[in-house]
Amino acid sequence: MNSTLPEKSAEHKPRPLVDLLVGLVIPSIILMKLSGDDDLGATTALIVALAFPLGWGLFELINYKKFNFIALLGLVNVLLTGGIGLLELDTQWLAVKEAAIPALIGLAVLISTKTRYPLIKTLLYNPKIIDVNKVANKLNELENSIIFEARLLNATYLLGGTFFFSAVMNYVLAKWIVTSPAGSAAFNEELGRLTLLSYPMIAIPSMLMMMGVLYYLWNSIHRMTGFTFEEIFNANSK
Repeated sequence: MNSTLPEKSAEHKPRPLVDLLVGLVIPSIILMKLSGDDDLGATTALIVALAFPLGWGLFELINYKKFNFIALLGLVNVLLTGGIGLLELDTQWLAVKEAAIPALIGLAVLISTKTRYPLIKTLLYNPKIIDVNKVANKLNELENSIIFEARLLNATYLLGGTFFFSAVMNYVLAKWIVTSPAGSAAFNEELGRLTLLSYPMIAIPSMLMMMGVLYYLWNSIHRMTGFTFEEIFNANSK
């Protein structure tokens, strides 16, 4: 029975549309449309809305064993949001929470440069995305390894910057949109609006910035090895 778990994990493919629907769209609609006293009520609507991303995240982790640091942060984020609403804490804490998680990731990225395992090698420069062995061999052959390490450090700083950008924008957006007392129907509606707006106003710009970092990394490898795009990126990542 346990032998099927590695097979499930290997066969599992990302489902971004399902993730978006379950983790963003459905909870937002519940919060904005069903928080009134004549519907589910503020508390019940918040619990039901949070159950979707929390349940989906746990399903992915348990069924496919796709556990990672980012997934853990996502679950913590959901639990903190629910805690603020259910305990009716000051909305200031929501803004702090929205900013804290990307800020912590950004700090972790920067701190990791002082360790043997910089996070950029986990997030971008890793064997699942780039054929790192081929690149390393070519860099050594052309004696460009030291210069590339400096470029990799620059890419790490840029990557950290994308998370700090997300932290600042999260804080500003939360302070701007969520102004009603926690635990109220208005708070839930504003929370749903915040969730919807955070995708086009924060997630997409952050994704574009991360793609820019990946391009910087690819361009550095291309200039120092002469490899083409197809030769750099690992075919298995497709």
